[in-house]
Amino acid sequence: MVKSIKILLADDHLLVRNGIKSLLEEEDSLKVIGEAANGQEALDLAKELKPDLLIIDVRMPIMDGIEAVGHLYKYAPDTKAIVLSMHDSEEYILKSIKAGASGYLLKDTGKPEFIKAINTISKGGKYFSGDISNVIVSNFLQNSSSAPKKPDAHSNSHGLTKKEVEILQLILSGRTNTEISDSLGKSKRTIETHRFNLMKKLNVKNLIELSSKAKELGFS
Repeated sequence: MVKSIKILLADDHLLVRNGIKSLLEEEDSLKVIGEAANGQEALDLAKELKPDLLIIDVRMPIMDGIEAVGHLYKYAPDTKAIVLSMHDSEEYILKSIKAGASGYLLKDTGKPEFIKAINTISKGGKYFSGDISNVIVSNFLQNSSSAPKKPDAHSNSHGLTKKEVEILQLILSGRTNTEISDSLGKSKRTIETHRFNLMKKLNVKNLIELSSKAKELGFS
């Protein structure tokens, strides 16, 4: 029998909590074991219930979600946190990550991606939706003050083809597959294939790992 992922929900709106709980408990592997209406209550319940995962809103009374995530390790060191918010502002996203959140999702995220995020984080990974990842990558690049010199795009550096290097640099600039395909006059399927190949060659799984690897190799 598969062990259930124990979840604590924190949102100051009862209807929102009920909706999330109903959605999650359609999955046999997920179990909501507690609900909180503010950040401090979430911390107290986390200490008592020791959930695997805390799903928490940003804006709440008494203590907001980001502050609560920052204190979570003192109350429940093994509990991971996903910030679930209606706000896609760079400030909230980066503050959540710095506080220790393992994921940041918007409240209009579809169920398949929501469940994927929960499963990824419960296994020790991190998960940020596409738009959120672009914010993280952009911030990472802006704050990279000592990046090595870019390699010649015409060279076969690190086993990448000229086209893969070109696509890599477009990805790091925040372009989507559709935008890249329009820019290069290639089909979206072709861009997806190039993207898959270059991520495989660099041994990365997502945009965050890709940006880090790119800096290490001197592509950003």
